[in-house]
Amino acid sequence: MAGKKASRQPFNIMIVGQGGRLQYEAVLFVASLREMSPTFDGRLIVAEPQPGPLWRKDPRMSSDIRALLESMGAEVVGFESKHFGESYPYGNKIEGLTTLPPGEPFVFFDTDTVIVGDIMSVTFDFEQPAASMKREGTWPVEELYWPGYTAIWKSLYDKFGLEFESTLDLSQPDEYWKRYLYFNAGWFFGADPAVFGALFLDYALSVRDSPTPEMVIQPLDPWLDQIVLPLVIHALGGGRPGPELSGLDGDVTCHYRLLPLFYAREADHPVNTMEAVAAPNKIKKHLKQYEPFKRMIYQARGRKVRDMFDRDNLPVKEQQIRNKIKSAGFWMR
Repeated sequence: MAGKKASRQPFNIMIVGQGGRLQYEAVLFVASLREMSPTFDGRLIVAEPQPGPLWRKDPRMSSDIRALLESMGAEVVGFESKHFGESYPYGNKIEGLTTLPPGEPFVFFDTDTVIVGDIMSVTFDFEQPAASMKREGTWPVEELYWPGYTAIWKSLYDKFGLEFESTLDLSQPDEYWKRYLYFNAGWFFGADPAVFGALFLDYALSVRDSPTPEMVIQPLDPWLDQIVLPLVIHALGGGRPGPELSGLDGDVTCHYRLLPLFYAREADHPVNTMEAVAAPNKIKKHLKQYEPFKRMIYQARGRKVRDMFDRDNLPVKEQQIRNKIKSAGFWMR
């Protein structure tokens, strides 16, 4: 991605709020944003899927959580699940982009993110969209008769008439997953959510419903959003994030995913920040309703997990961390 310095632009933030785990994560996200980024002056929109034929149960948040979010300045905006719903809940981040005002720059965050610094210190160039590089080589999956990384990825770019060669990181070896443009969809941004969302939806439905011959043996669930995201970003003139975005997944945001992994892996500052913003009674009385937060944060199980690991010498593979936590009886999700 080009290193051009962008002028400061106002922007909005979107997360997804839904009944169950996500609504409690949304509370932590909003509380941490307000505490750590007090000068953020854009709209903070919690996109909430509404009941409909694609949900067996009502996906909306509880009324008390909705009221708490609104009391902290968040706007809860409903959207209709027309294409994904319960069968692919990650599609919420695609369809939920319709809740954002068209034509205004936006940043999307997964709800399992805590803000640990000033979001206004990040220099976004919204004309060059990017997404999180805090990812592993989860897709494509190496199979016995698969055609290889290049063939699969090139088939997708060809499918949508996109140029492929400039997306390659030539510092990485051929047929090694890091050579290819691949993101974690934990955060992404763009200049216009209407344009970004329409392309995201178009590409996702096309890949889901009509995969290329090269990817017929490849799993699409749960990876569909991350398969399509590089194509969308490339089509809109973006690419890998540059150093000006290093605060994301760094000194400004922490995508923790699951609390046991968070306590095992992350530095002291994100952990201390999360516990501090979770401490006020108006927050605590709601988060304690969710058993993993109750045990990990308020009953200090997270600190016990933390004591099990040396963060300067963590196991290489995430599965090893998970197994050690599970063997101690501390795993929760």
